[in-house]
Amino acid sequence: MIKVCFLGPLSALGECEYDCANLSELKETLSKDERLTGWLKDCALSLNDEIITDLNTPLKDGDTLFVLPPVCGG
Repeated sequence: MIKVCFLGPLSALGECEYDCANLSELKETLSKDERLTGWLKDCALSLNDEIITDLNTPLKDGDTLFVLPPVCGG
């Protein structure tokens, strides 16, 4: 299982665990959650403290992935 942590405006979702083989499979799973509709395409992803973009990135038991929505401030 991998742990997925949601930050910023998505922090109300807290932390969840998923059993996915790669980032593509995880994104497909997350896209089924209506609360994430409209967010996923704009979010950065950090796997074990490293930003990732390759959908073929393998995920393994014990990995931690952060979903980082865009933020703005002043």
